[in-house]
Amino acid sequence: MAARAAPSGANLQPGSFTQVKGKVREALSADLIRAWRAGEAETEDYDYFPKPMPMTLRKRQVAAAQALYGAIGVARDDRAGRDAQFERNFRFFDAPVALLVTLEHGFGSGGYMDLGMTLYGLMLAAQAHGLATCAIGAMASYPSLIRRHLGLQAHSVIVCGLALGYADPDAPVNQTRTERCALGEYFRVLG
Repeated sequence: MAARAAPSGANLQPGSFTQVKGKVREALSADLIRAWRAGEAETEDYDYFPKPMPMTLRKRQVAAAQALYGAIGVARDDRAGRDAQFERNFRFFDAPVALLVTLEHGFGSGGYMDLGMTLYGLMLAAQAHGLATCAIGAMASYPSLIRRHLGLQAHSVIVCGLALGYADPDAPVNQTRTERCALGEYFRVLG
């Protein structure tokens, strides 16, 4: 409820959350893993990353990957280890609660911004209650497969997944730290 209090343009409150559990979750994860291992590609509902990726952003992406794989002890040339870690996305990182986040087709950029505020509100509210979350952008790679498993109409855009549960502070993956841009890189004062 606290997340839905996030501001949105004209109070449209875009986006929906679907919790998947039990046999539905097991079947969805198994099918996602099968499709990913088979190299099956789907047309995504939206572009998650800019195309082409500017070099400044690519450097941040690479640094984040290095931080993650360094924290869990997976070497750059360890393809099996990297694949095993990436595959965890499709199991919602084994969190007890698995959510899929959708947006009705045609909302435009403002809908994504408003939904992002709702997502962040949910993540902050969870943290305030001692829980941890992880947004899962990889889910956007299989929109048709996910819609089929969840019984969603074609106008439902698959935005991301979200894992929710209690963090293990001693787990190496939770030791990952990424650098943030310096204030001067994204904030200007004029006048």
